[in-house]
Amino acid sequence: MAAPCSRMVNRSLFRQFMTHVRRTGLKHAGVRLMSLSCVCRTATRSQSKPGSVASPWKLYGAVCLQRLPVISQERNPVEDRFAELMHQMELERSLLSEHEQRLLEEAERVRRKQADNYDSDEEEADYGGQETITAQDQEDTWEQNLKHFQPALRDRDVGVPALGSVERCLGDSLVLLVQQTVAKGNIWLLPQAQWEAGETLRQTAERGLASLPEADFKATFLGNTPCGVYKYKFPKDVQTEGCVGAKVFFFKALLSAGSAGQKEPFLWAKKTELQGYLKPAYLEKVNRFILDL
Repeated sequence: MAAPCSRMVNRSLFRQFMTHVRRTGLKHAGVRLMSLSCVCRTATRSQSKPGSVASPWKLYGAVCLQRLPVISQERNPVEDRFAELMHQMELERSLLSEHEQRLLEEAERVRRKQADNYDSDEEEADYGGQETITAQDQEDTWEQNLKHFQPALRDRDVGVPALGSVERCLGDSLVLLVQQTVAKGNIWLLPQAQWEAGETLRQTAERGLASLPEADFKATFLGNTPCGVYKYKFPKDVQTEGCVGAKVFFFKALLSAGSAGQKEPFLWAKKTELQGYLKPAYLEKVNRFILDL
């Protein structure tokens, strides 16, 4: 019934338009007659302008907060052998440093003192008779300082839960996971929040990170464009006529500073550890934009 009614309305508008043209006395003027199909399209477009339709998907903004490596990673055996080779090549091709030249000069002075024709007056004239600290004395002092030097530990999470510390695995890139209630269970996810009218998806992700309890994370977001999206449908008993599922848009961010309470369900996981916490379908989407640097 919609199509015939639309044609009737369009023909009525066309007749009114032609009647108006005849009454204005422009019958013999150079007026171009309009096509009926053009008038029909214009009238249909003006009368049947669609309104805004609510989306059947709930929108969420999530943040992939990464803590970049703090120290270099441990070398494997091949890298150790290569480093030794490069050090040996550099040692063989390099020139003597000032300290090494000084060691040779002092060794030559000791050799002259032990000779039979040693002239102490000539030696004092060259060096002014001043008592100086030898290069060997400096090396002994450096060795003593090295013995008292204690290098920092590669892992600083001594005495605290391993996965809950931001200072674990300092040589690897870590991703923040939180335990949130979804449907009727608690699952591990990237921090997220539901979109609210009037805000951008990035603002939604920022709000999701800021709303974490007992956490004070300062993050630098890398742009306004999502780096990934995860879409899923709700169970049949949860779906409604206006909502069938959810879409989660991910934004990447780097940790600048901050910490979290150890009592809260937070953990910092490496990319290789995510499979033990995230659902397979969720993990498949997340692995696409997480770089294991």
